[in-house]
Amino acid sequence: MRVEEEDSMVPQGNEADGEMVLDTASSQHQEEKLVIGYALTSKKKQSFLQPKLEVLARKKGISFVSIDQDKPLSEQGPFDVVLHKLLGNEWHDVIQDYQKTHPEVTVLDPPGAIQRIYNRQSMLQGLADLNLAECDGMICVPKQMVVLQDTTSSGNEVAKAGLKFPLVAKPLLVDGTAKSHQLFLAYDCLSLAELEPPLVLQEFVNHGGVLFKVFVVGDVIRVVRRFSLPNVSNVEKEEVAGVFQFPRVSSAAASVDKTDLDPRVAELPPKPLLEGLVRELRSRLGLRLFNIDMIREHGSQDVFYVIDINYFPGKFFYLFFL
Repeated sequence: MRVEEEDSMVPQGNEADGEMVLDTASSQHQEEKLVIGYALTSKKKQSFLQPKLEVLARKKGISFVSIDQDKPLSEQGPFDVVLHKLLGNEWHDVIQDYQKTHPEVTVLDPPGAIQRIYNRQSMLQGLADLNLAECDGMICVPKQMVVLQDTTSSGNEVAKAGLKFPLVAKPLLVDGTAKSHQLFLAYDCLSLAELEPPLVLQEFVNHGGVLFKVFVVGDVIRVVRRFSLPNVSNVEKEEVAGVFQFPRVSSAAASVDKTDLDPRVAELPPKPLLEGLVRELRSRLGLRLFNIDMIREHGSQDVFYVIDINYFPGKFFYLFFL
C-alpha cells in the first residue's frame, strides 16, 4: 500500500491481491489497455468525466465508456473495470448478476458495501474497536446518536447518551444532494428543536480548523488538507446558544496548501497509521474507492478522529491523474 501526499503523482502500479491499481507509467503514444465502463447519475457524470480528465486518462492508457442503462450490461463492453454510483434495488440486482457472470471484471464497488456508508449511523460502526496500537497513533470516532423523528425531546436523549455540547448535526442519509452535506452546530438542548430529522448528532472535537481527506483507490492512498470548522472555546460553550449552519467544509476550494499553518496542526497523519486504517476499512467495508475525513484532536500529536466516510467523492480521480 502506498501513501501519496499533496502535490505528488501516483506511482507506477499494477494488479496486486486482486485490487485495481491505476498504472501511471505511460507515454503519450501507448495503446489503450484499460477500459472503464461507467454508470453514473447525470450530476456525477458532469462533475467527474470532464474533457481534461479524459485526455489525461487516455495518455495513461485508460478509456472511459458510458454504460447504457437501457441495455443488458452483459451485452456491453468488454470492460476491464465497471465504475458505478447509482441508487436503487434494480440497479443493484444488475450489478450483482454481472459480477456473477463476469468474475474477470473489477466492479467498483459491491452495491451492499456502498449502501452501508450512505447511512451515517452505520458508516462509523466498528471503527472504535480498531486495533492500530502499533501504527504510530490512535483512531477514534466522536460520540454520536441518531435522531429519527422528534428533535424537541432530543435534549433528554443527548444527556442519557452522555454527549456534550456543542454537537455537530448532520443528515442521517448521504444521498448525493447538497442537503445531505449540510452541517449545523448546536450549542444547547433547546436549539435541537430547530433541526430537521432524521439526523446524526456528533460531539464536536476541537481540531485546529484543519481536516485531512484521505482518498483511496485500490491500494493507493492520497492525502490532502482542507480548512474545517474552527475550535470552540470554553467561553463560547458557556455563553453561546442556538444552532448555526456552517458553509460546506472540506471542499477543494477550502485547500490550505498556500496557508502558513502551525506545523502541529498541519502535519499529515503518520503513514503507518494511514496504511493500517485503510487496510482495516477496506477489509471491513469491502470497498476500494472511497475517502475518509479525519481530524487531529487539538493539542494532541497522534490522536485522530474519523468523522465521515464517502464513496466516490467529486473530483476523485483528478487527485491521482494530476
